[in-house]
Amino acid sequence: MNMDPQKLYDRLLENFGDLHWWPIDVRYHKINKSDPRFEIIIGTVLTQNTNWPNVEKALENLKSEKLLDIKKISETEIEILKKLIKPSGYFNQKAQRLKNLTLYLKNKYNCNLDEFFNKDLKDIRKELLSLNGIGPETADSILLYAGNKPIFVVDAYSKRISRRLKLFTNPDYDEIQAYFHNNLSKKYGPSEITKIYNELHALIVNLAKKYCRKKPDCINCFLRSDCSYAKQLFQ
Repeated sequence: MNMDPQKLYDRLLENFGDLHWWPIDVRYHKINKSDPRFEIIIGTVLTQNTNWPNVEKALENLKSEKLLDIKKISETEIEILKKLIKPSGYFNQKAQRLKNLTLYLKNKYNCNLDEFFNKDLKDIRKELLSLNGIGPETADSILLYAGNKPIFVVDAYSKRISRRLKLFTNPDYDEIQAYFHNNLSKKYGPSEITKIYNELHALIVNLAKKYCRKKPDCINCFLRSDCSYAKQLFQ
């Protein structure tokens, strides 16, 4: 079988099921009357160059101080913020990035995420990319998971799996994203494509962590028979 994004999605969903990503603490936001979308935004910054369990520790620290709020983080002293998010690593840079982002949302949008996300996807993406420390992957994660916008997130896992499945030879971010968009839009309409992008990215991450690691576990992977990389290993 020639693999493509549609077939990859079907195979991953069949094996892993719906992963319901991005995880948020619904109870916390209900009690504190805060916007759960901001927890996702914070998570996209904290997850840069680290794994999710470390992000969860940093988020718990912020929640313990009731700081999952745009205005509160924008007004929190940078040294305090660094200490709270230290488990996520690179805390000096990430603290400054969170400050920059929250100050931007506060000053331009009065902390109103509805106003921020109620704009054209391309315009929001351009704004996000203009902020220090916000690259394509982080911007697109914010757009997809917090903004519910139809855009596929490309990360190191997507690149690795695309390369090993021979979807591309030397894939770059824009090439992979355009390919996934073009392929999946043939099957899924505007009303469902955002959910597909959301779920597929989460499924790819799960595949990369369980099987398609840097040192892959090809022998146990259910995609082994469809993977060019695995076939080369077992020739």
